[in-house]
Amino acid sequence: MRVYYEDTDAGGVVFYANYLRFMERARTEWLRALGFEQDELREREGVLFAVRRVEVDYLSPARFNDLLGVSLSLLRRGRAGLDFAQEVRREADGGLCCRGRVEVACVSADGFRPRRIPEQLLAEIADVR
Repeated sequence: MRVYYEDTDAGGVVFYANYLRFMERARTEWLRALGFEQDELREREGVLFAVRRVEVDYLSPARFNDLLGVSLSLLRRGRAGLDFAQEVRREADGGLCCRGRVEVACVSADGFRPRRIPEQLLAEIADVR
């Protein structure tokens, strides 16, 4: 993804919280690549995914107009949650901007209570490992 002016702070570098947005987009695209849209999971299965914990190490700044690559790997697949390792790198030089661990919980769309991840999704995720 491209860094836009709106992603940067007064120093001209990506504002730290925006890296979390980039990571969120990568997880959404990962689900989409597996054949699952988050709005359809809410409508058909009554579930949402909510971030419950994040750890991020900021290592090197990204700047306006940089092209970034955001990767993820599945660390843990539980019945009601997923843990990911994610990295954001500059495409031009491969520089590691940040890395993080993100824990995501599956919750009911109506009450935000923990729910099991739908079986079909669990089966697809099992094939990814």
